[in-house]
Amino acid sequence: LQSSLGTHCSLQHLLGRFTDRLPRELLLPGIPGKHSQGPSSEEPACPAPQPVLQVLLCAEVPQQTLADFVKGSHALHRASPGHYERLGCLLLLQLCMGLEHLRGQNVAQGDLCPENLLLVECPCPPQSQQGQKEPLGLSLPRLLISSFFKVQEKPRPHSSSQEQDWRQGLAAPSPPAAAELNVGRLIYQILHVDISLENILGFRSRRLPEIPSLSIYSAGLKRLATLLLHRDPQHRVSIQQARAILQVLLWGPRQELFARSRRSLELLRSWLELKRALLLLRFAEDSAGARVSPGLEGWLCCQYFQGVTEHTLYQVTQVLYAP
Repeated sequence: LQSSLGTHCSLQHLLGRFTDRLPRELLLPGIPGKHSQGPSSEEPACPAPQPVLQVLLCAEVPQQTLADFVKGSHALHRASPGHYERLGCLLLLQLCMGLEHLRGQNVAQGDLCPENLLLVECPCPPQSQQGQKEPLGLSLPRLLISSFFKVQEKPRPHSSSQEQDWRQGLAAPSPPAAAELNVGRLIYQILHVDISLENILGFRSRRLPEIPSLSIYSAGLKRLATLLLHRDPQHRVSIQQARAILQVLLWGPRQELFARSRRSLELLRSWLELKRALLLLRFAEDSAGARVSPGLEGWLCCQYFQGVTEHTLYQVTQVLYAP
C-alpha cells in the first residue's frame, strides 16, 4: 500500500520492504520446516497463522518524532512564542496536505498521533554558513506521515501469499475519532495544553480548554481547534478547510485588512495581486543577490499563492474571523 501512494512531500517514501519468510510458491517441496506443506506432511492443511516480521526501507532518515519535538520544546515555546507557534502552523499545514492526498486515494492514516508523525531535518540554507544561523529548534523540518491503512481494499488477481500477509498486517481497525478530531487534538498538544481524546469524544461542556494568547497565531489556532472539535460533525471544518485556514494564518490576509475596509472580492483580489508581485520580487532579489534557493517554507508559500483565489479567501476569512 505505502509504495503505491506515489511521491508526496508529507508522506514517508517507501523504497522497498521484505519479511522474515518466503512466499510458499518459492519453497521447494520436501524441505523440512514450518512452511513445508507437501502431500505427505502430517501437519494440518490450514496451520495457525504466524506473525510476519516486516522491514521497511525508507528514503528519509527521521530526526525525531513530533512527540519528541513537543516534549522538548517547552522552553522554546516560552522564549520565542511567535516563532514556535508559526512553526507549529507550518507542521500542521504539512500534515493537512498529506491527509488531503491520502483521502484523494481512498486511504486513511491508521493512528494519527505524534508518535507516528516523523520530522526530517531540511538542508540548511547558505546564509547559515555566514554567521546568520537560526536559533536551535527554530528551523522548519519536513513532517512525514508514517502509518496508513486502506479504507477500501480491492484484491489483486495474482497476489502472492507474501502480499496477502502484508495486507492483513495493514488491516488495522479504524480509529474511533475522525481525522478532524485528531488534528484538533494535535493543536492542543503542540501548544502544550493538556487534552485527552476521551475528553474530546465525551465532552459535556461546550467550552474547550483555554489556549493562552502568546502570539499573533494563538487566536487563530484556538479558532481552528474549536472548529475541528465541534460537537456536531455537521459543523466541523474539513481537513481541506483546515489547510486553507492555516495558510491564511501564515501568509494572510490578517484581520487588520478588514478593520477599515469592508470585506469584498475586489479588496481580496487587489490584496492577492499585490502579494504575488511582492513574492516574485523577493525571489528575484534572492536569486540575483546571494543566490539562495527557496526552502520548505518558501515552497509552501508558493503553493498557497499559486492556488488561492479571492473567492476561497472570502469564504476562509469569513469562517476564521467570524465574531
